[in-house]
Formats: sequence, structure tokens, C-alpha cells
Amino acid sequence: MKAVVLHEYGGPEKLKYEDVDDPVAGDGEVLVRLSATSVNPVDYKMRSGAAKSHFPVTFPGILGRDIAGLVRALGPGVSGFEVGDKVMALGHSSYAELAVVKAQDVALVPEGLDLVEAAALPLVTLTGEQLVTRGTGIKAGQTILVSGAVGGVGRSAVWTAKKAGAKVIAGVRKSQLKEAKELGADEVIALDDPSAMEKLGFVDAVADAVGGKTAEALMGKVKQGGIFASVLGPPGNAKMHPTVQVTPIMVVPDAKMLRELAEDVAARRLTIPIDRMIPLKDAGEGQAAAEKGGIGKVLLLA
Repeated sequence: MKAVVLHEYGGPEKLKYEDVDDPVAGDGEVLVRLSATSVNPVDYKMRSGAAKSHFPVTFPGILGRDIAGLVRALGPGVSGFEVGDKVMALGHSSYAELAVVKAQDVALVPEGLDLVEAAALPLVTLTGEQLVTRGTGIKAGQTILVSGAVGGVGRSAVWTAKKAGAKVIAGVRKSQLKEAKELGADEVIALDDPSAMEKLGFVDAVADAVGGKTAEALMGKVKQGGIFASVLGPPGNAKMHPTVQVTPIMVVPDAKMLRELAEDVAARRLTIPIDRMIPLKDAGEGQAAAEKGGIGKVLLLA
């Protein structure tokens, strides 16, 4: 098969489109012929070596977490799927024409959702959902602020918190205020506006998808006994707020929830914007564009 292979840490040019051996589905696994995958921040952080303390690459390595395609083969002991089924999953090594994934992590793509567009969903939707449910444990009637609310993770977190019955404040940059008003949050705030931040009252929880100085500022807005959940680790000033529980979140596969979130997308209740679709061989170009930020998902067509 063809795959995008990384032989050493470095820039986008280190991603090489090559022939590699086909993977084989083992016990309890499904072999998927990918229609598409997508670029996520963890991909270019792994490529550059920035994430090697947590996600080291064994060279030669194939990056990618999002899987969307057709079932090519079933490993021993797999039931519930048939060859040709349209599926999606949060897996590994998806910058390739073929990928193997645990059957328990695979979800059928719902009717009304384009198979290629499904590749935009697994990592960001599950991360946003788990940031709220596992991270904050927010309950109906409580107030939660979601930072980075217009990103894929942030949008999924806003949607999940609203479904839980919480009051949701969408935190974005001033330049994103208009876009953020379409998310369905109860309030929208510009996190880079000092006067707006000063007026912000205490919240029960923060679901953080931004990190850095913004996260440090938001730590001071969580009430005593509240929760600060983040996909980017504890803020630098976490120790200065001992009454706030800091919960780091690392996404795990959840096929049932992925299917539910995909149904929300198919019904246009949740939107994950897609900026462009490009051939898998141009993964380096796609990563370079995504790394600059400010765009929707970049899909790689396998």
C-alpha cells in the first residue's frame, strides 16, 4: 500500500509518500481501506518532535489518528461488521491507504454523513466530549466556560455541555466573536479582551482547549472547589489555585459515543468545519497549512 512515512523528526518535508507492507487484521481487529484521514495538531507535534516526551515516534513511523473508509477484512473473532461497511474510528497510523483498528473502537458511519467528511470527526469530537464529561463532570444548571470554542474540540465541548443542560460560555478571540455566536452557547466572550475578562464572573468549570497564558487567566475564574479540565496539561499557575481541581484529559476511543456525535453532525446539530481536501501524498502541505492555524479541518484523501 501507499503511506506517508516519517523517518526522522523535522519539518513537513520529512513526510514521505512511499510503498509499505499492507497491514493484516489480527484477533479482534478490522482492516479498513481508508477513504480519508485528517490532520490534527498532535500529528505535526509528533512530526516535529515537540510531542516526543508523551508521543514518541518509532521510526519509520506512520502518523494519523482519524480513520474513515470501507471494511476490507475482518480478523478472527470479529462480528457485527461486514466487508464493505462504511466505518470510522479513532485509531493510529491512518496516513495510509489501509489501517488496522480494534473492532471495539469501530463505528458505522450514519446515513446522511459523507464518508470522506466522517474523517474529520473521531479525534476532535471525542476529545471535546470527554473534556466535558470525563474532565469537568458538568451538571445541568452549572456554568462552564469552553476556551477555543470555535475549534473542532471546542465546538464538540460546547455541544456536549449544552446537551448536559449546563450554561455554556464560549471563549474565543475577538476576531472570532461573530462565528462563535452560531455555536449555540448561552454567552460568548473574547478571551483576548482584558475588559471582557475582568467582567467575567466565577464559573463552575473550564474546559480548556487553548492552554498558555489564556489558561492561566482562566484559572482565576474558576470558583473554589471548581474544576479546570484541559487537553494541554495543567496551566503554569495551577499551584497558585489549590482549591481548583485540575484534570488533564487524554482522549480514548469510544465507538458508541463517536456514532452518537456523528449522528449529531449528520443532522446538522453539530458542525466541524472542513477547510480543504487534498491527496494523501500532499500530507506535508496539509500539515503546514494546519500548523499555521485559523482554518478548519484538513482532510487527506487516500
